[in-house]
Amino acid sequence: MSLEPDVVALLAVVACAAAGVLLLVVIVLFVRLGRLRRAYRAALGEGEPEDLFAAVRTQGDGLAALRDDLALVHRNTEALRDLLRGAVSRVGLVRYDAFPDMGGMLSFSAALLDEQGTGVVISSINGRQETRSYGKPVMSGESEYSLSDEERDAVRAALEQPRPDGMTESGGRRRRSRG
Repeated sequence: MSLEPDVVALLAVVACAAAGVLLLVVIVLFVRLGRLRRAYRAALGEGEPEDLFAAVRTQGDGLAALRDDLALVHRNTEALRDLLRGAVSRVGLVRYDAFPDMGGMLSFSAALLDEQGTGVVISSINGRQETRSYGKPVMSGESEYSLSDEERDAVRAALEQPRPDGMTESGGRRRRSRG
């Protein structure tokens, strides 16, 4: 069986064109494979190459360690919040003239309270000849001793301060006004 030279030439041209198209497909696939390898190496990180399952396992172990660290940070934060609840975190100060003939507002009442409004109110009354100081305990914003108007104002000023940790009473974040 013999083929005519025109048919053979046509088959050769078609074969060359098919080979050219296939070469172009191979080059495109080679470029894509290179990109995929670079992305794979970037995902696995530098160092010893490993398979994808080992990389996922390593990442899972890292996430478990981060979860443990986060739990430790959370426990420490709660311990610090407990300490803060008992610390003096609200202060109110009222200065005044205790006597009509005295000037300079040298007398004062200062309330030093914790988060629950428990603490002490200290007053210093300055006169011409002497200075007297008083301390009265405060529980939940009230005292079993009678408080002067200035002492009540100092306690009220301390209680009206925002919480030092920026949290609302319900535990949610406090919204800050931008103005």
